[in-house]
Amino acid sequence: MRKFPEPITNLVAAFSQLPGVGPKTALRYVFFLLTRPQADLQTMARAIVNLGAQINVCPRCFTYTQRTMCEMCEDPKRDGSFLCVVEEPRDISTIEATDSYHGLYHVLGGTLNPIEGMTPDTLRVKELYARVHADPTVREVILALSPTVHGEMTMLYLHKQLAPLGRRVSRLARGLPVGSTLEFADEISLGDALSGRREMHGDL
Repeated sequence: MRKFPEPITNLVAAFSQLPGVGPKTALRYVFFLLTRPQADLQTMARAIVNLGAQINVCPRCFTYTQRTMCEMCEDPKRDGSFLCVVEEPRDISTIEATDSYHGLYHVLGGTLNPIEGMTPDTLRVKELYARVHADPTVREVILALSPTVHGEMTMLYLHKQLAPLGRRVSRLARGLPVGSTLEFADEISLGDALSGRREMHGDL
């Protein structure tokens, strides 16, 4: 890449840290921004600063919130007997769009992948176990992880950890092909998967 002025180079480097964005794509973003009015750039800059300053992590379910605790954890109308475990906060939005689930959530923070350093200690496994153990109203834990190799491995591990607590542990059933990710599932397929979830056993 040829040498550009330092502000361009710095912003290209910043954009390149985003998932799926390489140097060429980052450079296209920067050149596009250079065509925008200064007011638009200031608005975008404030939005990014506010993102870091005003968004917190819910201490109970670990999703993002502008409050101390998220709206779902504070909502008395949510069914606390169901706890849905997802990989990332964005998965909650995907599930909520189906209007098929009205329980609570727990964000795991990813899936097991030892090669990339994702171990039980780096995920919120201990927090999940402690939450289920301390709350007798939780009757079922739904493992809504993507049916990838790492997702399957994680669900098997979580089942072994939670089984001694005597709660029903289920996973999403039909509607999600193996190898797909929850983020890109359509609402109908995901709704079917929630409705048709099945109880987990040691062999998944």
